[in-house]
Amino acid sequence: MAFPAEVLTEQEQVVLHLRPHGKSVVGPALVVVLTLAGSIMAWVLLPDNEGGRIGLGLVAAIMLYNGIRYGVLPLTQWRCTHWVITDERILTQRGVFVRQRRDLPLNRVNDHALTQSLLDRMFGTGTLVIDSIGEQSARLAGVPRAQQVQTTLYELIEQAPEEKDDEDEPEEVSSSAGRPARPRFPARRSR
Repeated sequence: MAFPAEVLTEQEQVVLHLRPHGKSVVGPALVVVLTLAGSIMAWVLLPDNEGGRIGLGLVAAIMLYNGIRYGVLPLTQWRCTHWVITDERILTQRGVFVRQRRDLPLNRVNDHALTQSLLDRMFGTGTLVIDSIGEQSARLAGVPRAQQVQTTLYELIEQAPEEKDDEDEPEEVSSSAGRPARPRFPARRSR
């Protein structure tokens, strides 16, 4: 399932479109192959009588369950996981039947950390944890080319426009002795 382009604004440009590294599909693909091999072995080796058909049915049911639960479902989840980094925000989307999408504006990111195990370093992957102002954070596990992604993210955060707060506006100065001017309030209506 492709990432829908309609969630992006007109001025927004995609910098990186990632999904978890391909090493995460090796285990589930192996499970699918092994369950198929087990089912074929049971079909070939079990006798062609009533007991053999019952045994084949049980083996097939067990293999079908394990193949779907530990093989097909993780492969489908991998295929439906997207991490999109644009020049304005970080979008994460995952889910097969129920989709979960999350946005983190780049101008609110205050920390990003990369963790790599020995195996991750061999494959060039890692876990990127992105913290933003408030309680929001994103954990991207199995990011391919993790160090390059972290560097690109840092560059984008530095280029992101700062958020303007009302408190940051300079105070108006009156002409009398450099003191702040009195705040302007709207005129009150008479009743």
